[in-house]
Amino acid sequence: MKIAEKTVVQMHYTLTSDEGAVIDSSEGREPLQYIQGAHMIVVGLEKAMEGHEVGDKFDVKVIPAEGYGIYDERMTQEVPLNVFQGVEKVEVGMQFYAQTPAGPMPIRIKSVSGDKAVIDANHELAGKNLNFAIEVVSVREATEEELNPQGHCCCGGKGDGECKCGEEGHECECGGEGHKENCDGQGGCGCPNHDKHHGNA
Repeated sequence: MKIAEKTVVQMHYTLTSDEGAVIDSSEGREPLQYIQGAHMIVVGLEKAMEGHEVGDKFDVKVIPAEGYGIYDERMTQEVPLNVFQGVEKVEVGMQFYAQTPAGPMPIRIKSVSGDKAVIDANHELAGKNLNFAIEVVSVREATEEELNPQGHCCCGGKGDGECKCGEEGHECECGGEGHKENCDGQGGCGCPNHDKHHGNA
């Protein structure tokens, strides 16, 4: 069976930077599973998966526009260190969640100087090419339940309410982080009906 819309795909992957550094890999873990066409992986990779079948091994370069977006300097901001209540020492690279009208948004500390820090709301891979080495492990048709889950979703499976992905104490299908490979921290949690529920493919 070839990979097509509404098929469940399992794959092993290794993601590297343009410099050859390994960013993430499924090596030594269970293969990543997703539903083709459900926006559970970045669009550039999903496009490249179409038509492949079990046993295929191939490389894919995903450009930023079809990955985690172009880096946007407007998504950086200088804030006083006292906004990070309860944090003894704010350091570069730390990640926090900021509450926004669209739900929790992950921010990283870009720099620290004196009593101020520059926060960055861009995805850590924004502006970067994503180089995937892929091996297709299995392909099958998705069940009706997988395509229309009635169980747990960030929004309760009803499409109402704000996504709580990443909030402390919230039990999300993605464990609050999502698949490391595709969660954007704004509800990109791998829910098969993510675009329908959250209005944000």
